[in-house]
Amino acid sequence: MLLVPSDVLRPRRPDEHFAEEARAARDAGVTVALVDHDALAGGGDADAAVARVPAGADAVYRGWMLGSDRYAVLAGALAARGVTLRTGPEQYRRTHELPGWYAAIAGDTPETVWTEGDDRAGFDRVRERLVAGPAVLRDYTKSMKHYWHEAAFIPDVADAAAAWAVASRFRELRGDGFTGGFVLRRFERFTGAEVRTWWIGGSCRLVTAHPDTPDAVPPADLRPADVTVAGFGSLDLPFAAIDLARHEDGRWRVVEIGDGQVSDRPGSTPPETLIAALRNA
Repeated sequence: MLLVPSDVLRPRRPDEHFAEEARAARDAGVTVALVDHDALAGGGDADAAVARVPAGADAVYRGWMLGSDRYAVLAGALAARGVTLRTGPEQYRRTHELPGWYAAIAGDTPETVWTEGDDRAGFDRVRERLVAGPAVLRDYTKSMKHYWHEAAFIPDVADAAAAWAVASRFRELRGDGFTGGFVLRRFERFTGAEVRTWWIGGSCRLVTAHPDTPDAVPPADLRPADVTVAGFGSLDLPFAAIDLARHEDGRWRVVEIGDGQVSDRPGSTPPETLIAALRNA
């Protein structure tokens, strides 16, 4: 069964952003059910939010991002109806929050340090571990890359005042969405657009453009069967999206791992392609 958010104004219809995936799933013979994302994300009545979900099925969610705690609430409300999410709450947290996946693939991704919380002292402690050089800032789940110079890129972590100014602005912009702590990732130079790879059942099943650059066709030499990420299998993640970028030295590097249920599909990839990958796995 595929679970998608309902439209805010027309709750008996899928949210417009996920309507094509819902249609493709129905055309493929997959049951589609609607959940109230706003109620779930906002701390509302979870049982009411899943009231339209039929009982007794294995399910995959495709919708807007949920915090790890709220995803656990969703899983609990569905379990009470006899519905099992393919991705359990702990697996979701492991995928959704960077500290859950970093150690397993540390050799294939930029050096990373993080805090627990948003205080200056903790930030300075982890910043000093990188010693010097440029870094990119985010929290456990999200960056503010569209505010690159004011809230994402730190030209030199050795400049304490300038680094904290970026962190402060990031914290301000994230507001209530700030998750976990500050994350500092050593800046690496990449060439070309990022590529989104989709991993289902532990294997790469699909390679697409990144949603930010939907018209950038992935290189022909990056076929699903040829994509490997050392250590990924140890994470035991049923459905994940891994964003890759080519380093200037030619290596493919992991930019991000996210839960596949809340990772956006680029407009250049037909919804039928993703639904088929999920069904076939």
